[in-house]
Order: sequence, then C-alpha cells, then structure tokens
Amino acid sequence: VMENQDLQDSIKPQKVEFHSLNFNSTLHWQPGWAREAKDTLYFVQYKVYGQSTWQNKHDCWGIQSHVCDLTHETSDIQEPYYARVKASLAGVYSNWSLSYRFTPWRETMIGPPMVTVVHSNKSIIVKLQAPRSPYKRKRGSEIPMTYYYDLLYQVFVINNLLDEQHRVLVYEGKDKFIRIKDLRPGVSYCIMAKISVPMLDRSSAYSSRQCTIL
Repeated sequence: VMENQDLQDSIKPQKVEFHSLNFNSTLHWQPGWAREAKDTLYFVQYKVYGQSTWQNKHDCWGIQSHVCDLTHETSDIQEPYYARVKASLAGVYSNWSLSYRFTPWRETMIGPPMVTVVHSNKSIIVKLQAPRSPYKRKRGSEIPMTYYYDLLYQVFVINNLLDEQHRVLVYEGKDKFIRIKDLRPGVSYCIMAKISVPMLDRSSAYSSRQCTIL
C-alpha cells in the first residue's frame, strides 16, 4: 500500500496555473517529481468560484499534454475561476492539484497593438489596431480588446542613429491614426507602440519595430 502512496505523491501535478493573453486562457502544469514516467495521463476540472460542483473538461480528460485550453470555459470574464488537475499512472491516481483563483478580466495580459506605418511629406502616419479577443459578435467578427478596457496607445520613435533602448514617447491616447510631423528627410525612423491599461496599472509588450526612410 505504501508503494501506491509513494506513486500517488510522485505523479501529483505541480505548479498548476493559468496563463492568459487577450482572454485566450490556458491552464499549465508541470509533472510530479517522477518525471521519467512517459505514460502519465492528466485530468482537468474547472468551476466558477462559489459553485460546489466541478465540471470535467472533456478535451483534457486523460491527456498526456501539460496544457489545457480553458478559453471557452472562462468566457464570463468578471467571474473568478478555479481549475484542478490530477494524474494517473499504472492504474494509480494522484490527488488533485488546485490552481490559484483566476479572474480573466483582472489577470489577462494585453498583447501589443498592430502597427502600420506610411510616410508622407516630412511626416509619418501610424495606424494602430488593438488585439482581438477570442470572443465573437453575433455576426461572427472577433470583439477587440478595446470593448473590454479603456486602453491607451503609446507610440515611440527610435531614431536609428541611436540605439534601440533610446525610445522617445511621441503620443499617448486613444486615436487609431497618429501623424508624427517635422521629421528630417533621408533619415530612417522606426516606430514601436504598446498599450497601457491605466485602470489595472499594466501595459502590453512592445510591438515589433516598423521602420521607414523619409
């Protein structure tokens, strides 16, 4: 019996946590300390905080992966959720490992904006687009993240002669089109942008650089 108990403890999943970007929310875990076991299977359940019954996630019931997509199950973004994972090996089941409480609206990370750069007479026009959520409108288009949060765009110019770290903030606000004026002809300018969420005191990663020569 003791051996079974040891096996139960050794396969119990570790570090069960939600990762979420633009409300695409996945549960991640690490295998127990018996890492060599290739045949370990995992079982995932979830529930809204305060509910008594756990729901099985059927796509993640007896899987070998260490990731389970719970985007659809956590679509009520103001609600707090829990998930839990157990493992089985050779007919022995571990105890459940519980995640922390996860509230999508508070905890999802916002991705960077999409940036398009067009240059015109001594100026650059920057077009910004917020990332989209996985949730759809009735007609089928994906709902942008601006629907859920008050987002601000921050636009930075890197003058290529300087190094990448030397970014100058040239705009902060909600406009999707920004004109950056009074630039020098023949100089290469690079634009990066990110999104800030003042209410949550958070910001996205930087977008990739978009460069142009005037």
